[in-house]
Amino acid sequence: MAPIVAIGLHLVALLGGAAFVLQQAANANLRGALGSPFWAGLTNFLAGGLALSLVLIAIREPIPSLQVVTRAPWFAWFGGCLGALYIIGIILLLPRLGAATVVALFMVGQILTSLAFDHFGLLGAPIREVGLPRLIGASLMVAGVGLICVF
Repeated sequence: MAPIVAIGLHLVALLGGAAFVLQQAANANLRGALGSPFWAGLTNFLAGGLALSLVLIAIREPIPSLQVVTRAPWFAWFGGCLGALYIIGIILLLPRLGAATVVALFMVGQILTSLAFDHFGLLGAPIREVGLPRLIGASLMVAGVGLICVF
């Protein structure tokens, strides 16, 4: 991969992280306005579904056939349910713990789970051995999150 492409992809990932925090703050505010984390979560998914629908229309993406849809593994269908759990969890936790603590704790959960997925190739993830450098990096992240959560 060309260095400029790699830099661009890393910047997109950083922007995704910023969007994640903005989304969580927006959802927490929506919860306050609607009085329910569940209505806020549903609104989040409906708005996201509408946005994706508009993108699909704009790029003229064809609807997958039933044959294509049925080839997905059984666990692929749980993504939306896990996304709902994720969104509701953050909506409930952010007002109580603060944005930095919630995002940091979720990030550590993501890092540790990702390392397991990489190392063991879980659910079809490509195997990438977890060596000492990655373990040290994860340990430093856990320590950093500990500092964020304590102070």
